[in-house]
Amino acid sequence: MTKQIMKPDEKDRKIITLLHDNQDICQEEIAQKIHLSQPSVAMRIKKLKEKGVIDQIIGVNLNKIGIYVAIVFVRTTNTTKILNMFRNCPFFLNGFVVSGDRNLMLLLAGEDLASLESMIDERLRPDEDVQSADFNIMISSIKDFVMPIKMVERPLATPPCGVKYKECQAYYENRCFGCPSTNHYKGTFW
Repeated sequence: MTKQIMKPDEKDRKIITLLHDNQDICQEEIAQKIHLSQPSVAMRIKKLKEKGVIDQIIGVNLNKIGIYVAIVFVRTTNTTKILNMFRNCPFFLNGFVVSGDRNLMLLLAGEDLASLESMIDERLRPDEDVQSADFNIMISSIKDFVMPIKMVERPLATPPCGVKYKECQAYYENRCFGCPSTNHYKGTFW
């Protein structure tokens, strides 16, 4: 079975561009700019959303709040296992299976470098399926960097990854703020 891919036409591309440049733009203004009726624009936007071509995600502008972003390139024999290790972690932004020598890229966010580094040193590098993990910090971005970040409403007894703070050497050595999912978290953002 082949995956159906929608190919946007010229009007769809203009709508996507206008929404990209101003996500609060009204359909009437779009209609005027691309010379269509407002109901036609509404139907096109609906179709683009239904097909998954456009989506709206609420996120945090990481450039404005002083959050560090770690880009971690991993060579592993089990990409699914590693992605699942971080899937529910509040620090996890996204993960990508990629081509090349390092077959996995993780994006992690944290309010201090030591916590991010300890997460890689304590959780990722010791894993038997990980051959290497290169830890890099994003220094700057040309555009605003908006990413969805999971905020924790109620502390959990144990972090989503299953590691208890009592077992984490980095936490006791104050190299890590701890997990925002627990009441042992020492940071301020989450």
